[in-house]
Amino acid sequence: MDLAQITDSLQRDAVWVVFLNVLAQQAGLPVPAVPTLLLAGSLALSSTQLGQMLAAAIVASVIADWLWYRAGRVYGYRVLAGLCKLSINPGSCVSQTESRFIRWGLGSLVVAKFVPGFSTVAPPIAGALRMRLPGFVLAAATGAGLWAGLALGAGWLLRSEVHQAIGVLDRHAGSALLAVAIVLAVWLSWKLWQKYRFRQLAALPHITPAELLAAMETPHPPLVLDLRGQAMVAETGPLPGATRAELDTLLDAVGHWPRHQPIVTLCNCPEDASAIQAAHRLLKAGYLSARPLRG
Repeated sequence: MDLAQITDSLQRDAVWVVFLNVLAQQAGLPVPAVPTLLLAGSLALSSTQLGQMLAAAIVASVIADWLWYRAGRVYGYRVLAGLCKLSINPGSCVSQTESRFIRWGLGSLVVAKFVPGFSTVAPPIAGALRMRLPGFVLAAATGAGLWAGLALGAGWLLRSEVHQAIGVLDRHAGSALLAVAIVLAVWLSWKLWQKYRFRQLAALPHITPAELLAAMETPHPPLVLDLRGQAMVAETGPLPGATRAELDTLLDAVGHWPRHQPIVTLCNCPEDASAIQAAHRLLKAGYLSARPLRG
């Protein structure tokens, strides 16, 4: 099937193609939706069909978001941790996702579609934090409408340019695939370098749970810094004697602590990433002993 046949098929079944593509992408499958929306918008035969495509995209997105919301409400923080384990940099995934959601609140669901990697993990966070369903659906639908509407509208307004681009791709498919492969290789290399850098940071000494329990029984127990996210704290409760903090406000939370006293940082995130980053920041700030809790 050549490119012309593909476009003819898309024009004939555009609404269903948009619905299924958006549903798959928002469910977490590695399927790009924006190119489909751009092409579908450029092939729309009327503004009525364009509106039908937009409605299909919104419904598909809200269905997928609601499923993730229910998963987060039932299984809590484990859903986010499981999703983040699939990313190349799973440690930062958890902390960044929660900090964005807490900072932006309901608005995070509106902008989630425009932030790569955030659109899939935001709904389960909303469920884990027990966000009210009507507000969740309204925010998710608004975000989906803006995201899909911009892509479909751009395709509709720039349909001549989109069709010209399709023609160029049809004539130079090999070169286009090579360019895409180069871009993907550069992106993957960057992500792998970030993972390598994190492995280097993770080489600092840790403390085991057994060692921490023993240290807490001594006359001079270590200070404990709890970097778990709000969803996890709400699910399991606060840790007695620990100080809650976030990476962004870390030094403000510990500014009154004596610099000679041992500090233990802990989180509930893949590879202890937030605890490791916090320990490094404390050591750079002049604290003499800061160790992340292993596991």
